[in-house]
This record gives sequence, C-alpha cells and structure tokens, in this order.
Amino acid sequence: MSDFVQIQVTFPSDSRARELAELLVEQRLVACAQILGPITSFYNWNGHQEEEQETLLLAKTSKGNFKEVSEFISVRHPYECPQIIALPLVCATGGYEQWLKESVRSCQNGQESESKG
Repeated sequence: MSDFVQIQVTFPSDSRARELAELLVEQRLVACAQILGPITSFYNWNGHQEEEQETLLLAKTSKGNFKEVSEFISVRHPYECPQIIALPLVCATGGYEQWLKESVRSCQNGQESESKG
C-alpha cells in the first residue's frame, strides 16, 4: 500500500488554481499538481442550492504532509470553506512511487526533512 495521497481542491478560477499549484510544487509540499476544468459543481451553501463553474486541482503528496498542505492551501484560498480532501493512492508503479518519494519534502511531526528514497 502506498504512503501517498491525492489531494483534491476546487477553485473559483483557473488562475487561482495555477497560483496555488505553482507554490505547492515550488515549496516541494507536493510532487505534482494537475488542473482540470472547468467543472460544474452542484452543492448546498447557506440554505441554497448552488451551481458554479470551478477548476479542480489534483496534487500528490505523502500522507504525512496532508496537514501542512491543507493549512498552506487554506490560508491562501478564497473560499470560506474550501474543499480540501485526500484520497489514498492505493497502488502505484514502483518507478512512480519512487519519484514521489524523491519529489516531496517530509513535513511530518512538525519537522521538515528531505524525503529519502
């Protein structure tokens, strides 16, 4: 089983998603970020059903980095209650998983260190 997750975050625009994607990769909080969209989201907010065009950011990182990544996104995100969820990467090819390990710095237990393959 993989020690990595895919974080999914929705944004009101492509430019906001790109801005965060670049920062996350630059800081090595995530190994990679992909942007999809536009997507159409339907949801209930403040007692009303909403329909919005959004952009979806997918980012791969270690499970141990989820808290720091989610906090990093939260303070920079324009939504009051952004969708920041993580899905486990159940399986990955050996080469890809090794690349993930080498590409993400570890932020576990409040201590930063370089990931070792």
